[in-house]
Amino acid sequence: MRNEEELPHQPVDYASPPGFIPALVSGSGEAPLMPECRANVLRWRKVERRRLLDARLSISAEARKAKSDRIAARLDQAVGKVSGRIISCYWPIRGEPDLRDWAASIIARGGQIALPVVIKKGWPLEFRIWSPGDRLDRGIWNIIVPAGGPAVQPNVVVAPVIGFDEENYRLSYAGSVFDKTRAAMKTRPVVIGVGYAESRIPTIHPLSHNIPMDVIVTDE
Repeated sequence: MRNEEELPHQPVDYASPPGFIPALVSGSGEAPLMPECRANVLRWRKVERRRLLDARLSISAEARKAKSDRIAARLDQAVGKVSGRIISCYWPIRGEPDLRDWAASIIARGGQIALPVVIKKGWPLEFRIWSPGDRLDRGIWNIIVPAGGPAVQPNVVVAPVIGFDEENYRLSYAGSVFDKTRAAMKTRPVVIGVGYAESRIPTIHPLSHNIPMDVIVTDE
């Protein structure tokens, strides 16, 4: 999915990326963000994203499976009742927690599962109902998506994170597609971020368009 120029690893400075002015990035609306500050945040995120992805991919398949199972068990508590509700999950890529068995269990308990679909780069996501056995296609960025079906509005959205911070902000792939999706939704769902405990960082240095998750669920 990453098509950006590769950057070398650099020491992580969570307190302040070079040229960063924290007071202007909080989204308070009291002052505009200087372009050079925003650019520095985005450059910092690019390096941190690379570091966290490399660390995630270094986890063995066996350990990843155990971590995914623990996340699934904790998701049940976070989601609560599933019967009659639409839960958006995801098809795992690049070492993300694999929750496909958990998604199947939601269906077995009377819920419905939707998968996110990138309709066009830069557009909000669409959510389509999926059940095991349904035909799947490879969409934009080669992500597995339902081959057809109408768009639905999920009650709960489960979203993988590359990194997350103490205020439940989510570091994701470049483009902020998920934030755009949430901003465009007519009815706000419960949003649950999922990731490995090692993905926790002090801050993602949120920008004005970033929206925190309602809760983050990890394997610890």
